Amino acid sequence: MLTSVNNLQKQPLNLLAHAYLSFGQPEITVGNLISDFVKGKKQYDYPAGIQKGITLHRHIDSFTDASEPTRNAKEIFRPAYRLYSGALTDIVYDHFLANDENEFPPGSLFRFSQQVYAVLEQYHSWLPPDFARMFPYMKSQNWLYNYHTKPGIEKSLRGLVHRSVYLTESDTAFLLFEQHYELLKACYDQLIIAIKPYAKQRLEELLAS
Repeated sequence: MLTSVNNLQKQPLNLLAHAYLSFGQPEITVGNLISDFVKGKKQYDYPAGIQKGITLHRHIDSFTDASEPTRNAKEIFRPAYRLYSGALTDIVYDHFLANDENEFPPGSLFRFSQQVYAVLEQYHSWLPPDFARMFPYMKSQNWLYNYHTKPGIEKSLRGLVHRSVYLTESDTAFLLFEQHYELLKACYDQLIIAIKPYAKQRLEELLAS
């Protein structure tokens, strides 16, 4: 999505959402998570199931970007961060998903994170080099689980700034996140209701093709 302000194209920002919207299917999970690292025709270098996960990721991003809740969430960050508002919105969406007890009942988020890492290890030979280099940090620091904490999100925001060329600080983003917490949560609540059945339908169509 437009989070890719070019230099961020190889930095997936909503890992938890893409893992979750793979609906427990291993190859779909792999493709959904590595999609931002796979450009153009390189998609067809992968097994069919991973290819479908890559395609599903792109459907999810397009739906998310076009949705009214996401447009509203971006406006919170846009004055200070302009094109990076989408990247920041992605990060905070993972926070609200991680804390959504309808999707992750108490205790289940940690188990889910470990299941995802196990899948990625099983398919390690298919991970693009940049993702493979990132994966040990993702696992050892348990990024998927730590999205549920505010310090975890603050760290993710700092990471975004570190990877970007034009951003110099993330303190403003975290302050906006805290100041507009309920509004951002409302945007997430509206999006998850719509995107979960959408992603499920797209996946069923991909698996049937």
